[in-house]
Amino acid sequence: MIVFLILFGVLGLFFGSFLTVLIDRIPRNESIFGRSYCEVCKSVLSWRDLIPIVSFASLLARCRYCKAPLSYYYPIVELTTGLIFALTFLFVWGSFGTNLLALVFYLIISSSLIVIFFSDLRYGMIPDKILFPVFILTIFYTLLFHTRIFYLNLLSSIGIFLFLLIIYLLTRGKGMGMGDVKFGALMGFLLGFPQSIVSVYLAFLTGGISAIILVLWRKKRFGRRDTIPFGPFLVLGTFLSLFFGQEIIAYSARLLGL
Repeated sequence: MIVFLILFGVLGLFFGSFLTVLIDRIPRNESIFGRSYCEVCKSVLSWRDLIPIVSFASLLARCRYCKAPLSYYYPIVELTTGLIFALTFLFVWGSFGTNLLALVFYLIISSSLIVIFFSDLRYGMIPDKILFPVFILTIFYTLLFHTRIFYLNLLSSIGIFLFLLIIYLLTRGKGMGMGDVKFGALMGFLLGFPQSIVSVYLAFLTGGISAIILVLWRKKRFGRRDTIPFGPFLVLGTFLSLFFGQEIIAYSARLLGL
């Protein structure tokens, strides 16, 4: 088990390097197939500049060619992907055993959620080019392999979508963006009931706490047009509910004496 966790953690580091390309290029409508380059001097990077974590550390967080500082965002994405890949393996192992198809599906889902998280955090948008294909993949996967919960997940998807749409309309787009609403439909279909309710609750809870902290640190102010992307909190809620949803529900039930 430990060997597999390490294996998927390392695999996640390398996938994380590729995900940074998607995160940066899709919102800017750039091709994802071109060679990686320095954002400052535009020098094309060689393979030795692209080794996850190692290249960043060996270069002392500076571009090899122009010596411009490198953003810590890149190793953060790589480390996050490594951790999520390991957790995804644990989740699939515990839920589906050695089902290779389920493992591939959830690794794709996890990778897509990471792209959505950092795209919204970095550029303030949830890319449809990621959201729609993953939504379609989730529908077909559920229809083919989990038919008995298909309609329950569909109802969950519609319910979360309508709930977030109402908030979007009532706040005139200031409370959240339309991308968040569309992501809510994916969240509902992926998690089903009651895990999707847990994920939305966790998203609002973590989002609210983060907003209060930012205001106290004077990074944001009430009454101004400062905004905080809500997509990352929806993604966080989705991951927490996906990996720990049953435990959270069971713990909540014990607290309520149910």
